Amino acid sequence: MARILYLTQIEIDFGAVKLLAAECERSGIRRPLVVTDAGVRAAGVLEHATDALAGLPHAVFDGTPSNPTEAAVRAAVEVYRRERCDGLVAVGGGSSIDLAKGVAIAATHDGPLATYATIEGGSAKISERVAPLIAVPTTAGTGSEVARGAIVIVDDGRKLGFHSWHLMPRTALLDPELTLGLPPGLTAATGMDAIAHCMETFMAPAVNPPADGIALDGLARGWAHIERATRDGQDRDARWNMMSASMQGALAFQKGLGCVHSLSHSLGGVNPKLHHGTLNAIFLPAVVRFNAAAVSIQREQRLQRMAQAIGIGSCDAQGDALSEALRAMNERLGLPRGLAAMGVTRDLFERVIDGAMADHCHKTNPRLATREDYRAMLEASL
Repeated sequence: MARILYLTQIEIDFGAVKLLAAECERSGIRRPLVVTDAGVRAAGVLEHATDALAGLPHAVFDGTPSNPTEAAVRAAVEVYRRERCDGLVAVGGGSSIDLAKGVAIAATHDGPLATYATIEGGSAKISERVAPLIAVPTTAGTGSEVARGAIVIVDDGRKLGFHSWHLMPRTALLDPELTLGLPPGLTAATGMDAIAHCMETFMAPAVNPPADGIALDGLARGWAHIERATRDGQDRDARWNMMSASMQGALAFQKGLGCVHSLSHSLGGVNPKLHHGTLNAIFLPAVVRFNAAAVSIQREQRLQRMAQAIGIGSCDAQGDALSEALRAMNERLGLPRGLAAMGVTRDLFERVIDGAMADHCHKTNPRLATREDYRAMLEASL
């Protein structure tokens, strides 16, 4: 049975952050905890949100790490309770939004966070008691502002997914103006994260025609504008389209993702300093080649349809043309050529494969990967 569900109210436009106080009121939030990170504060972006909250009592937690951790969730929950907050406003990239989702669970549910992880059977334990959340993304990549999931490194070191429709932000305020100062490297890495979402969910085998259409349009927008946004951070049209592509990828990936994310989640858990979007960009070419043999990919001409969306016309049955187009885009964007350039060595492979096999995205890939398949994809991405 196919489930198709779209819930978040989305406002996308320059200046959308000014709606923040009104959206808090609409969601019943009278004393929000603003969850962000030190970089967003230092860049002056947080001020746009706090100015919009003028007159509304609020607290700020700016201790979000680059990869959200259960320890950071606990620290934010302490502030949430001490300041008697009744809701959350996440201002930042996917890390801040995911951390806020972790706080939404931990502040209202008992027990260790891992209890509520998807692979631990915890999704059903996440109830409507979660704290209400409004998301204000400052990057165009993860799409967490419209997604039902979050990724958090729990206390035992695993990088786990948490999924529930109750975690969907009540409102997503997409203000491309907040991304104008994003550095080129981060623009490229987060942009390729959005493109990876669009491509990988389009390849996922679940039946969801609206998601497929959204993903293809998001892919076309992202591919057409990522170089412009990276080259000229003040290009307002490119920034708007990248923010839309990011949001669209996340709207679509309720279908599921696949081996790209199984690998990047696992490797990101092994080394939390590695950027998720950059890892996705590096793994995409090898995973496209691996998926090319899937019956659903060939029957529904999914490689060809993605090739048309990015303007290369056609794609061979092995996925070589599409894979090479991805490698070339990574190079033009100045992203690392492979895992080795990021300091990843073969001695980590077995731990990465262990995590990939257990990841929630493993089973939604169009072709089920074995340990040997994952090892080959890692070698190809090295």
